[in-house]
Amino acid sequence: MPKLWYNSGMFVDIAKVSLKAGKGGDGAVSFRREIYIPKGGPDGGDGGKGGDIVFRADKDTDTLVDFRFTPILTAENGKNGSGKRSAGRSGKDLIVDVPIGTIVKKNGEIIADFVHDGQTVIVAKGGSGGFGNAHFKSSTRQAPLIAEIGEPGEEFEAELELKSMADVGLVGLPNAGKSTFLSVVSNAKPEIADYAFTTLVPQLGVATVDDHDLLIADIPGLIEGASEGKGLGHEFLRHIERTAVLLHLIDVYNDDAGETYKVIRAELEKYGDLASRPEIVALTKCEGVDSEIIEMQMASILKTNPHAKVFAISASAHLGLTELLRELYQKKVEALPARQVSTEQDVTPAEQNENSFSAATDDIPTISLSPEALKDTWEVSKIDEERFLVTGEKIEKFARRTDLNNYASVNRLRDILKKMGIRGELTSLGAKPDSIIVIADKEFTLVEDW
Repeated sequence: MPKLWYNSGMFVDIAKVSLKAGKGGDGAVSFRREIYIPKGGPDGGDGGKGGDIVFRADKDTDTLVDFRFTPILTAENGKNGSGKRSAGRSGKDLIVDVPIGTIVKKNGEIIADFVHDGQTVIVAKGGSGGFGNAHFKSSTRQAPLIAEIGEPGEEFEAELELKSMADVGLVGLPNAGKSTFLSVVSNAKPEIADYAFTTLVPQLGVATVDDHDLLIADIPGLIEGASEGKGLGHEFLRHIERTAVLLHLIDVYNDDAGETYKVIRAELEKYGDLASRPEIVALTKCEGVDSEIIEMQMASILKTNPHAKVFAISASAHLGLTELLRELYQKKVEALPARQVSTEQDVTPAEQNENSFSAATDDIPTISLSPEALKDTWEVSKIDEERFLVTGEKIEKFARRTDLNNYASVNRLRDILKKMGIRGELTSLGAKPDSIIVIADKEFTLVEDW
């Protein structure tokens, strides 16, 4: 028996959650102190990396309801370094399971899209650990007092949206027989009653035909204006956005099946590209209906769309279901190339744990380009007469790891400004020795010998 995936309990398909990845540990200032070794030199260890927040797609999770009860997710901070070159332990990653079909957004931009079971994406990166003073020893500085502080982890509010990853999406007006169809062809148990809007949440079930499985989604009934938010359609149309095939179910007892088909098509055309999706039309509840009436309703649909493939079925009487499922499976196979989703964003936590800014010595070995070549990696702007803002990925990373309470560390940051050519740009914009420089929300005052 195929495993079913259908709603049980409270269904939630939209959620917001605050993410806070772990802070990196601070590097240590330490000197080797052992008997008979009077000048052991610096041996401060590095801080550990902060834990990442990793989302993982899980086939056994079918709702975002857990995020309603846990609106804040926090990963573990990295531990501080210590003497004897002892590095701090990295913070543990926080692994969070989400349903297949979940999209994660940051400021409205998609940062992760989960399309298959087991897929993992780092959605919030932990901060890098700071270097200990052992990294800063040079020929001109035998006893450095410099150590970096750990970077903060990424922190933001994420928007989560669940879009079902079904092969077939059932669409139709309320009370068209969608729930009955799903309950007969699969083991899903949707509520069935003789009134509109029985289905209030998307239901999913697996149907099997000729040893092939079809994941089918039953969506709450559409009404005119659903794409603008009327009825229940606006909330749940998202669940058929990724289906390979649409199955339009139309009650054979409608006055005009062609007009009903037009209503459904009109709503789909207003909502993304659903109208261009492969489709099949089925007249439902055809048991005991005169063949002339069925032919008349089919003709009305074909008048609206001459290319439509129309079936006459009865879910309760098990009429025409096998032929319909075979056609749905064939349509799914034909649509597979267009449905392939890139998974290049699949990453494991280890793949992003590397410290991409490994330079920490006074010589700044990673900055091998000339100031002219580096000019487009940073920008300087004047905030007011006394304050100047410096932005840029590398310089901001150096600033975040600078301990402003450590005079030697601040002087190192000033030296980096000079070597990157930022000092010259500040001077040209009118910066003076007592001007305030703002980098990555940190402020420090320039001094005479900068």
